[in-house]
Amino acid sequence: MPQAGALRAVLAFPSTYSVGITSLGYQVVWATLARRSDVDVRRLFTDQGDPPHGGGRGRGGQVDLFGLSLSWELDGPVLLELLERQRIPIWASERGDADPIVFGGGPVLTANPEPLAPFLDAVLLGDGELLLPAFLDALLACRDAPRPERLRRLAQVPGVYVPGLYAPRYGAGGALLGIVPTEAGIPATVAKQTWRGNTLSHSAVITPEAAWPSIHMVEVVRSCPELCRFCLASYLTLPFRTPSLDDGLIPAVEKGLAATRRLGLLGASVTQHPQFADLLAWLDQDRFEDTRVSVSSVRAATVTPELGRILARRGSKSLTIAIESGSERMRRVVNKKLATEEIHAAARYALEGGLTGLKLYGMVGLPTEEEADVEATAELLLAVKKATPGLRLSLGVSTFVPKAHTPFQWQGVRPEAEKRLKLLARRLKPKGIELRPESYGWSVIQALLSRSDRRLAPVIAAARGRHESLGGWKQAYRAVLAGEHEPAPSRTADTPPPPPWEEVIHATWSAERVLPWQHLEGPLAQATLQRHAEEALGSGTATAAPAPV
Repeated sequence: MPQAGALRAVLAFPSTYSVGITSLGYQVVWATLARRSDVDVRRLFTDQGDPPHGGGRGRGGQVDLFGLSLSWELDGPVLLELLERQRIPIWASERGDADPIVFGGGPVLTANPEPLAPFLDAVLLGDGELLLPAFLDALLACRDAPRPERLRRLAQVPGVYVPGLYAPRYGAGGALLGIVPTEAGIPATVAKQTWRGNTLSHSAVITPEAAWPSIHMVEVVRSCPELCRFCLASYLTLPFRTPSLDDGLIPAVEKGLAATRRLGLLGASVTQHPQFADLLAWLDQDRFEDTRVSVSSVRAATVTPELGRILARRGSKSLTIAIESGSERMRRVVNKKLATEEIHAAARYALEGGLTGLKLYGMVGLPTEEEADVEATAELLLAVKKATPGLRLSLGVSTFVPKAHTPFQWQGVRPEAEKRLKLLARRLKPKGIELRPESYGWSVIQALLSRSDRRLAPVIAAARGRHESLGGWKQAYRAVLAGEHEPAPSRTADTPPPPPWEEVIHATWSAERVLPWQHLEGPLAQATLQRHAEEALGSGTATAAPAPV
């Protein structure tokens, strides 16, 4: 129960309640806030929210703190709509003492917050277990101070990035030269914070209204040890962490199964937990007969008949594995340590265990990819289907999008990916293999958001209300480029316009280029990422990438 005078907070999610409440990250942040007696937190979604705080002051709807969890680049404009609904100025530079501190977190903002930086007072970089309490303690200690003083205090908390205390510097032709502090005493760089405790997260809310109804989610692993060269979920969240079975996983599972009989085991590669076989054996007990267990993506090489049998016995219908490409050459390029025979074995073991489906995930448009590599993906799927009759196959396929803090951050989106998605459709659909392609056009917009600096903020503002269409984004970009839309209030006379569309999305960048997120420290140094990139691009025999810019 919040105490008198508690900090009034709103925690928002840029989607509907059913989607937002299914996000384990959102649940964990909300639970962390709700457990504190010095914080009175209310939830907000695009379709509903908790009752607002009563009384209060200012344009911010009687709120001291407004937070947003962002896990998808394309949800950025929804932040602005949520702020407007709360009567909070969307631009951080226009907020005064009576307005709330607006903060954000999640993988998108930890990777590259710059496109949304002018809308945010603070960005929490990394894991929330230690970062969020330190942020709240710092804010409570200075809550009555003038706004600039509060922001300076927050900037001293490790992992808290206050964009308003940093300014971009540009050179000839609009090249970004760096993002530097505007005052003495502000850290030159901000490092992502990493939780190294023995326990990870699990559901705080179980509801039939969630997108996955009445499910208790348990985080089995965090990060992934495989280090596929494009993978944000692996590189950004290093090191690979696993809670213990007896002190971490089993108590978390038992707690949830007291309320529901549906269990979701989450992680980028859950079967690589060193005690996963023991966890499965524990779940194989007769007392879990009425429990339905689902597992997120597993590493193909770890699939066994026993895994298939136990999951089938616990209500699972299918397994999900990421193969990235049917081409062994491409799998070497991306560091996917997976042999073709291991993919076939995973399908056989899934079928032998009693599962009826196998979901595979892959990509097109990866660096150095040729059409023959995409043909190899189609051939692999057809061969697996022939070898395992009765197993329902589906392929989810996306276009490669460069992500910050990964070795492929310097690579661009390849336009030929669009026709390669169509190639897979022609080859697989007539043979009864379900194809679930992600839109190439939306991958382009995702790259725009993942690769830009703060000059994109006016585009995001201009796209507001029409961001659900590709045409709306393109019109907004052209309008800002042509000076036809109001610029960000913090824009100075020497701020250049956004770079050309082609340069942001499709160009291969040189290793010497200053990146928009270079002042934000990820788990690995830029030199290490560059070495991984060089190793990857030298591991195949295909044509080299286009000349960098």
